[in-house]
Order: sequence, then structure tokens, then C-alpha cells
Amino acid sequence: MNIDFSKLDGLVPAIIQDAQTSRVLMLGFMNEEAYQKTLKTGKVTFYSRTKKRLWTKGEESGNFLHLVSILTDCDNDTLLIKVNPTGPVCHKGTDTCWSESNQGDIFFLDYLQKFIQQRFKEMPEGSYTTSLFQKGVNRMAQKLGEEAVETVIEATNGTDEMFLYEASDLLYHLIVLLTSKGYSLDDLGKELKKRHK
Repeated sequence: MNIDFSKLDGLVPAIIQDAQTSRVLMLGFMNEEAYQKTLKTGKVTFYSRTKKRLWTKGEESGNFLHLVSILTDCDNDTLLIKVNPTGPVCHKGTDTCWSESNQGDIFFLDYLQKFIQQRFKEMPEGSYTTSLFQKGVNRMAQKLGEEAVETVIEATNGTDEMFLYEASDLLYHLIVLLTSKGYSLDDLGKELKKRHK
């Protein structure tokens, strides 16, 4: 990665985004040393402009930002850093530096889909998801049907807890089947968007 640290006296802005919720959590600055330390430790480290030193987010609070990925913008002078945060991010105790809640478990579906797509690509042994892919489309479709029936049974005669459990199984198996057919939840979103007038 070729990062241009020359424009701001050796610093680049680093936008921190939650990898699962896509919520922007904070903005910090990195110099090359902070960037290298982040890569080495897997914990996001910044350069403090006020303290004139490196600081790893969470070094005092324990609320670390665990590195998932780093992207550069089109000019190579701004970073987008995706993280899994531990605890609140802001020093004031809020989830974000804009006092927004970092909720939104719906975004976990995107994370899960990417995880399932990675399983499809790598096919690691011992994985339940891999075993579904190996059994083929017919078995995956049959499993989806079974989960649909179990979801209906829980919705009509079961408990709310078991209904959510079975509905989650249904959605997981649907993502597996979509992946095997070369589709994703985005494709479902496009189809539903077309229908929504």
C-alpha cells in the first residue's frame, strides 16, 4: 500500500469504521510509525497531535480497536480503517465520537454473508458450511425447506425464542444456498427494491 504521508507534515487522516455495523466511529491521524505499529499489533494506533506521541486506542481504557482492514482513498492520503471495537470508542464513553449508538445488528448479515462466501471459496475441512456446499444444491434446498417448516411451526405453535432461533437458521441456510447459486443478499435487495413502489 502506497500511502502519501507528505501532505499534512507526515500525517494522514484515519477514518475508523465498525466492520460489522458500518458505523463511522471516530477520526484520528496516523504517521507512518503509527500505521506500521497498527499492522504489526492488530490494534489501531494513532499519532496524537496534542501529546506529540503514538497512542494505541484503548491503552488506558481497554477499549481497543481491533484491525480488520485498511483501505486508502483515490489520492492515497486518507485511510479507511475497518475495526471490531471493544467497548465505547469516544473518550466521553459514547459508542462514537458523534454520540451515535453503534447498534444495527442488521449489518451482521453482510458480515455473515462474506464469511459464508469465504467458506465457499476456501472449503475448509470440518466446517458445517463447507459440508453443505459439498452436498450440492439439492441438499441445500432441502435443508432450507426443512428450516422453513420449522420456522412456521414455531411461529404458529412455539415460543418467540424458538421462532427467532429457527428463523435465524432459515436465513443462514438461505445465504448458503444463494452463495452456491452465485447470488447474495444484495441481489434480493435489488429484486425487492424493484417491487417497492
